[in-house]
Amino acid sequence: MKFAWTGIAAALVFTAPASAETPEEVAAAALEAAPVWDGHNDVPIQLRGRYRNMIADFNFADTTGSGPDHPNGRTMHTDLTRLETGAVGAQFWSVYVSADLDEPEAVVATIEQIDVTRRLIAKYPDQLTLALTSADVEQALAQGKIASLIGMEGGHSIGSSLAVLRQMYAIGARYMTLTHSKNTPWADSATDAPEHDGLTGFGKDLVREMNRMGMLVDLSHVSEKTMMDALDVTKAPVIFSHSGARAINGHARNVPDSVLSRLPENGGIVMVVGLPGFLNEATRQWYGSFQAEKARLEALLQGQPDAVEAALEAWAEVNPEPKATISDMADHIDHIRKVAGVSNIGIGGDYDGMATGPVGMEDVSGYPALFAELARRGYSQSDLEAISSRNMMRVLKQAEAVVAAQSGMVPIETPVPD
Repeated sequence: MKFAWTGIAAALVFTAPASAETPEEVAAAALEAAPVWDGHNDVPIQLRGRYRNMIADFNFADTTGSGPDHPNGRTMHTDLTRLETGAVGAQFWSVYVSADLDEPEAVVATIEQIDVTRRLIAKYPDQLTLALTSADVEQALAQGKIASLIGMEGGHSIGSSLAVLRQMYAIGARYMTLTHSKNTPWADSATDAPEHDGLTGFGKDLVREMNRMGMLVDLSHVSEKTMMDALDVTKAPVIFSHSGARAINGHARNVPDSVLSRLPENGGIVMVVGLPGFLNEATRQWYGSFQAEKARLEALLQGQPDAVEAALEAWAEVNPEPKATISDMADHIDHIRKVAGVSNIGIGGDYDGMATGPVGMEDVSGYPALFAELARRGYSQSDLEAISSRNMMRVLKQAEAVVAAQSGMVPIETPVPD
């Protein structure tokens, strides 16, 4: 697979010392051999929010002019051109729907998002191909296409029904994040008040059923206790489709060392996120101060939203938001390598699900810069290939092996409501 940016690295061969490759050259070689397999991209919800899933006239080759179509004017982070520049060879497209929806509404909305994702993939057959298995991913990479997989973000999307879970798998979903920002009736979220002390009995059966089918268990967004319960139950490797290391940034969405230390035994991976508030601790602290100031102003200036907005803008001018950088993202990778090992790391940018990526990686075209930074820190080409996609390929193959080993197991039955 050839990428537009490799010519830049090739040109460096004529100026770099003959005795050593530059970090950019090491990164280029790694990404040529093993293009990025990204764990989480939110283009599908952009299609819903911007275009109401009407994509006949949507130009995915170039979305750089998409800003005016969105209320906040933000340009999309993703298009086919920038995916090529970013050396993305496989992508989990997230079919996120709001956790504020009632479960029956969430089920419908998720099916709609799977539908629009599949239609988008079908619209660009020369660049994208639907992938349901590891063999499909390998074939897509061999053909120079982006292997397109589907991941569900939030267990509310199945309406607490294993039957719905099975049908979501049947129409293409290959991972499910057990919760999003709120608890489900069977699992605790990282960002909600605990209700279940992790997973309920149904939640544990759900993990077993996901193992039986080959749907990956995604533990981004869940509480530490839910992470632990899932690791206790699962027979297949888990993923964190877009999370960081809590030791580097204390956000509850990040993975604590207690969980990282269990990943080598499980075989799972943390696909490191690019969201600045999860990367840079100063950014996280700034956001907490911003929210506190907003609450203070709203209490003092009740019924005066314009005055609150003006005062907040003035506060932000005096207290500018710290910027996360590529180095911050690399720090998370360093820490996960230290605690869990290089075999337990992947990449899950969260592009088009956040305002921006870190400085230098604002959109999906920035991955080569991250890998050059890792090479600068001493990561070998084989390390970089493992992080970019080989670890994720191993995880999917192991999950498929678990399915084969349980081929005689029948679906888990649960009674429908009386």
